[in-house]
Amino acid sequence: MESAPTLMNLFDTRNTTEDSEHFEQILNGSEFRLERIVSTGHISPNDQWYDQCEAEWVVLLQGEAELKFSLNKGDQSIKLKPGDYLHIPPHLKHRVTFTSSNPQAIWLALHHH
Repeated sequence: MESAPTLMNLFDTRNTTEDSEHFEQILNGSEFRLERIVSTGHISPNDQWYDQCEAEWVVLLQGEAELKFSLNKGDQSIKLKPGDYLHIPPHLKHRVTFTSSNPQAIWLALHHH
């Protein structure tokens, strides 16, 4: 017997806390992974850079954020506001240097090969 799809809301933050960043997998396929991230002032540790094998398309839905990229010509920071999105190629080192807490930063991230 079939069941009705479960209704979810991208802006629902009831199950999130300030203590930890919230990651929710929305869709998962053989070539991609779509996740929702809720950040409340969370940043990457100073000595940690993401160096992912997959490409990542990310959009900021709510709040503000800042990403820093490690480039051959030096580091570059990009500030994001609601609606801003970017594509991060595989192995482009990056880190989160700021996320707002009021309102919380809500992201959609599509990781793909």
